[in-house]
Amino acid sequence: MSFDEEWSTARATAAASVSMRLDHAPTTPGGSGSGGTGGDLEIDQDHIGAIGSEAYKLHTRLLTDGKHAATASAEAAGALTKEGFASGAALAKANATWESQVKTLVAACANISNGLNYSLSSHAKDEQQLRADFTASAIDTYLK
Repeated sequence: MSFDEEWSTARATAAASVSMRLDHAPTTPGGSGSGGTGGDLEIDQDHIGAIGSEAYKLHTRLLTDGKHAATASAEAAGALTKEGFASGAALAKANATWESQVKTLVAACANISNGLNYSLSSHAKDEQQLRADFTASAIDTYLK
């Protein structure tokens, strides 16, 4: 089977799976079976913090461990090229691609970590403002 045939079969299978799920979506809020409490998204702030923390740890590790073999690979590529081996250029290209991909992953982890930290901070500020507004309106009601 060619790649195109295999790819079209996989796409058709995925489309049928999505169609089946959509055809059998629950008609009542809360869904069925899994004990769901409704259609609202609920995320615990501790979970968000843990995900952000893990993204930061991965970011930190990628900064060092992702570059572990860069020097050795560059030296090997140079030595191979100097001796006239075509694999030297291929190794240099693979090393450059690897470094580019590591930089992309580091940036993505930083975006995830920073975005989640911002979300937590922003949500906390919104909660404080809502509490202040509610308290002020309750006090105002009692004073009248």
